[in-house]
Amino acid sequence: MAEQGRVRWKRFAVIAAPVVAMTSALVGATAQGVIGASFVVSGHTFKLFSGELRGRGISLAPGVVRTKKGQVIPVIVTGIRRAEITDLCQSVLVRTPVGTVTLRITGGRDGNEVTAENLVIDVAAARAAAFLRGLQEGRDASTLDEVPGVRGPAGAFGSQARAVVLRDVRLSAWAVTAATFSLPDLSLKLVQGEDECF
Repeated sequence: MAEQGRVRWKRFAVIAAPVVAMTSALVGATAQGVIGASFVVSGHTFKLFSGELRGRGISLAPGVVRTKKGQVIPVIVTGIRRAEITDLCQSVLVRTPVGTVTLRITGGRDGNEVTAENLVIDVAAARAAAFLRGLQEGRDASTLDEVPGVRGPAGAFGSQARAVVLRDVRLSAWAVTAATFSLPDLSLKLVQGEDECF
């Protein structure tokens, strides 16, 4: 595990660079069914924090999400075949007639562990200390095979690894999907004002 997550993140950021340049191509690919758009996103990002995430099989590819108003937003589609997560926190700001409130969901604390199968996160921005095993970077995104369904259009920049360990994970995301998501100690609460996970 690297002491400085930011140094590792610079390598990871190479994956994000082609996203902006390829947005128009990805929009066309989505329309043709090459990239599956699972649902229309709300138009607001939310934050995810994890003290540690251990994954078996990880794939990253450029993609897009769409809002109800038709806005197309580039994302890094990040898939993990099986994830084991500790110290999980998710937060989203909600505007209400009585002011802003924060919806916070937590789990994986006090010895408990959150698990997920075929976890897919549409990432806007991320920061973490990372260790990867069996890394393949620069692979054609249409040939990714570590995580079922996580691929990009032919010619797009892709990356995958057999295993990953992420610590002090801080994500801004547009959407999350999973085949299964188990939180044995789920806690959900509304907090008056802005009280995000990070």
